[in-house]
Amino acid sequence: MSFPLALPVSDWQVQDADAVIVVTSDVSDLAIAALNSAAAPYLAVDARLRTKASVLLAEGVPGKRLIVSPTGPLNRDYDDVRRFFEAGKAAVLEAKAAGAVKPVLMVAGVPGDARYQHALEVAYLGACQALWQPLEAREYRGPAIEPIESIALLGASDEQCRELNAIAAGQYAARDLCGTEPERMAPPKFADYCVELFEDTSVSVEVVADPATINQDYPMLGTVARASYAVERHHPRVVKLVYTPEGDIERTLMFVGKGLVYDTGGADLKVGGFMAGMSRDKGGAASVAGFMKSVADFKPKGVKVIAYLAVVRNSIGSDCFVPDEIITTREGVKVRIGNTDAEGRLAMGDLLSELKDMATQEVNPELFTVATLTGHAARAMGPYSAYVENGPARAQQVSRQLADIGDLWADCAEVSRSRREDYDFVRPRTLADDVLSSNNAPSAVTARGHQFPMAFLAIVGGLDKHGCESDLPLPYVHMDIAGSGVEGGDWQHGKPTAATVSSLFARYCRAKL
Repeated sequence: MSFPLALPVSDWQVQDADAVIVVTSDVSDLAIAALNSAAAPYLAVDARLRTKASVLLAEGVPGKRLIVSPTGPLNRDYDDVRRFFEAGKAAVLEAKAAGAVKPVLMVAGVPGDARYQHALEVAYLGACQALWQPLEAREYRGPAIEPIESIALLGASDEQCRELNAIAAGQYAARDLCGTEPERMAPPKFADYCVELFEDTSVSVEVVADPATINQDYPMLGTVARASYAVERHHPRVVKLVYTPEGDIERTLMFVGKGLVYDTGGADLKVGGFMAGMSRDKGGAASVAGFMKSVADFKPKGVKVIAYLAVVRNSIGSDCFVPDEIITTREGVKVRIGNTDAEGRLAMGDLLSELKDMATQEVNPELFTVATLTGHAARAMGPYSAYVENGPARAQQVSRQLADIGDLWADCAEVSRSRREDYDFVRPRTLADDVLSSNNAPSAVTARGHQFPMAFLAIVGGLDKHGCESDLPLPYVHMDIAGSGVEGGDWQHGKPTAATVSSLFARYCRAKL
């Protein structure tokens, strides 16, 4: 793993630096007189400097390279810190193309508005997003395709850089796990990556590989995996990750991540070219594993984190599950299958049930499912994540706090309500079943297509018995990242974004700083 380390510096003329990057809202004022003097001749003759990242020859600047990257407007109601994220991406690509490997990054023209309080950190994270290259590409071409070794952050503290390096490490791992092709990251290899990722760290790893155990303990996941059992290298895995902090525990976070390494749609086969990109349907599990990597590196106090990853392939074959089947879950709930392409909620449901049982013994638990679940979330909310919460989570403003802090870290989300119509939608239609997994139309054309799956998950996970009026309310948030999981909504070619990693870290790991 080789992301560019964030280094704290107090002087832009760092001895071993070979470029200076200025991300700014005003290219005519770079905050340092020497940099303004270097940029002035170019500003006089080239208006493009005000609209695009540019490399300038600058005597007296490390490496003689000055990269100026404009953010565009920052003063409108709808502007946000992603301006710095995007300008950081553009700038570091120019620095890389120019041959720099150890640039200094600084921000200028930052408004006093609270929206931009993390402008420097966000610009750095944008640079990391731009520099990541796929795991298969690194294995094929070597690490030289990621040449930037470090990024010195002007004015950053040691603690800020420690935080950033933890976030960047987690995001890097999440991009690897999400963005790698389906054979290189088949379920056993996904699990192997996690074992290696957390070796000698504060996070313990358990991998459940035995098909009989999976079928017995997680029958819905086993149903999704059924056709994959014909191919040993496609056999499913359940990856269990646990971080226990030193000292007192004040809060317990519990995650289930959807890890569909490939989603053919099963018997409801994806046709018309819609199968391309479905190796990224493991983005939820990837982001959860990435967050756990950030936790492992940062070792936050007071917060315990438990994560279960449902890693499986939804294959098509003679033994694939089909609509109309009725599956008995870990909770004893009978699920009628409405559409085999609604497999992610099945893969996660029994793992959520197990975590729900564990949550009754944990300190201040909060439960989450993270998934690239529905086309509806992508259509309705993209490029933002969609958070759908139950009553206890709403009462504690779990989603609102995450979304608000995500706005400060360029990890944006929209909060959705769970309504009675969502539970009505999955109600049983006969006395032979207790709940319907889905309708048989695409979620993107189904009313409340990203909300009703949360109701299903609450029922099969047993969380419907832990609402606000129960003896033990359990906050639960379903995080659908189908609209935010890859750049530009391009599931075939867009880079994974590691959605939710930075907002979860900012909310729960650095809260006491």
